[in-house]
Amino acid sequence: MSHSAADRVREALLETSRNFAAFAAQADRIEAAAGLMIDGLKGGGKVLFCGNGGSAADSQHLAAELTGRYLRDRAPLAAVALTVDTSALTAIANDYSYDEVFTRQVRGLGRAGDVLVGISTSGNSRNVVAALEAARALGMRTVGLTGAAGGRMKELCDVCLCVPSTDTPRIQEMHIAAGHMLCELVENAFV
Repeated sequence: MSHSAADRVREALLETSRNFAAFAAQADRIEAAAGLMIDGLKGGGKVLFCGNGGSAADSQHLAAELTGRYLRDRAPLAAVALTVDTSALTAIANDYSYDEVFTRQVRGLGRAGDVLVGISTSGNSRNVVAALEAARALGMRTVGLTGAAGGRMKELCDVCLCVPSTDTPRIQEMHIAAGHMLCELVENAFV
């Protein structure tokens, strides 16, 4: 029996709803991740974000919520998406490798007390994993947004938010929702 497009939409929305209901069990972990970000920012540090593809877009989005505003007027917060400098990305990829595009930026921009937020639906993106390793070596705190299994990132993050799905689009929907919650909790600490 073939399903209509409307049936597929209903199925996807119901799946998303079930995923979000299951993800609510990680509210404490979202609060803990926001706490790391708040501590880093209050200590004069910054939050760096990285990811590939849709996760790169999420990195930009979340950094903008912090440097601009999420919901309320407040002072800008120090946040940088490592995905936006095309000259750095292409030079590093060309001169070293694509696996190094975030690592070299972390080493150049990151300091102990800063926070790196790595975003990868699989948790195994080599350049994100390498950036997390570099961040830890510098004494930075690390937060991950991944899919259900967590991948390599799970062991490299102080707090890893493993959303309960293995479907990339559903994971990405939950990543931006979790990112919004992080931004809200961080913002509330600065107004």
